[in-house]
Amino acid sequence: MSTDPELLIERRGQALWLTIQREDRRNAINAAVLEALTAALADASRDTSVRAVVLTGTGTRAFCAGADLQTGQSFRFDYSQPHQALADLFRQARRCTVPLIARVNGACMAGGMGLLAMCDLAVASRSATFGLPEVKVGVFPAQVLAVLQHQLPRRVLNELCLTGEPMSADRALAAGLVNEVAEPEALDGAVHALLVRLLDKSPSAIRRGLYTLKQVESLGFEQAMAFTESQIGLFALTEDAQEGQAAFREKRTPNWTGR
Repeated sequence: MSTDPELLIERRGQALWLTIQREDRRNAINAAVLEALTAALADASRDTSVRAVVLTGTGTRAFCAGADLQTGQSFRFDYSQPHQALADLFRQARRCTVPLIARVNGACMAGGMGLLAMCDLAVASRSATFGLPEVKVGVFPAQVLAVLQHQLPRRVLNELCLTGEPMSADRALAAGLVNEVAEPEALDGAVHALLVRLLDKSPSAIRRGLYTLKQVESLGFEQAMAFTESQIGLFALTEDAQEGQAAFREKRTPNWTGR
């Protein structure tokens, strides 16, 4: 377990939980949070004993309210650097082959929508709200679009970006932004149930599968077919593929090695 004052990192069984600990600032993002999140995802990707990562915020008011505007430094970058910290976090999440699960416990706004979108799966409290309010303070969710644009219908995305007004958890579910909505008191149970559905599956299939999913998203049809033609052969060569097929034939539970 990490004692980082900004980000709590704790192991719960086969899952790594990352909890933003800035409840007084509605779990807003700052430089320390970005650095700690990026490092934690890189570590999780290297650790084959980590089967899933759960990202959430402290308390019940907010998952993440976006950049911490109170600092007055939120949009001041070192422009001599070609890469910025939030973009690097999104890049690291994109490279991650461990399933990332957003546990949306409250308001999910601005950069918080980016944290949500960089995750592979999401469970939200019915009390959660979602929005891109950047136009209200004279900016725009530019970097967030890179991870969010394929997850929402274009009209819904345009409305969120251009009006800055929030939407409810039920509407987020209908739009496909989250996988499930649970009552606040049942949120942890819903996250646990999702983890159970992941953790009994082949670790190698999920790891290589996430890699494949992320690669084909931006490819055209012929490119995607050529890429996946090569990938399916590699899937079949893993120990898990041999074990899974043998277990199917023998009508028993597979004993996964993750290799």
